[in-house]
Amino acid sequence: MSLLVLYSYHHKNTEKIAKVFAKELDAQIKTPQQINPEELQEYNLIGFGSGIYDEKHHKLLLDLADNLPQVTNRKAFIFSTSAMQGKAKVAKDHLLLREKLQTKGYMIVDEFSCKGFNTNSFMKYFGGMNKGRPNAEDLKHAEEFAQNLKQKFF
Repeated sequence: MSLLVLYSYHHKNTEKIAKVFAKELDAQIKTPQQINPEELQEYNLIGFGSGIYDEKHHKLLLDLADNLPQVTNRKAFIFSTSAMQGKAKVAKDHLLLREKLQTKGYMIVDEFSCKGFNTNSFMKYFGGMNKGRPNAEDLKHAEEFAQNLKQKFF
């Protein structure tokens, strides 16, 4: 059984990615507010994702991670959408959530990120950044990512 814990509200960028994951992994999608931390014990693989805000995941997702019970040998993956990409940038953006989950005993098996449409701060005055993202190619990469997880863990 798989679960995706998602917070996506601005342009629903990350929700588009999560829907691809959910289809491939036959997973439910819930918001952090819908989660009872104890129920996570029921799942074999949990994806945690949101857009990136000030170089980290959304506060509601980080707060949930703080309130998770200690686990042993639970598999998780992290995902996001953000204005900027690059291996080092994504590693930095995911760092806080990764550390919180690992502290709770989760084994992070993989991570995914792609560009998302951004109209935060001054960007709104210029029509935003990454209009149309995630696009068909991003969704294809998300599908391949989820298929890879499925092959490894199911």
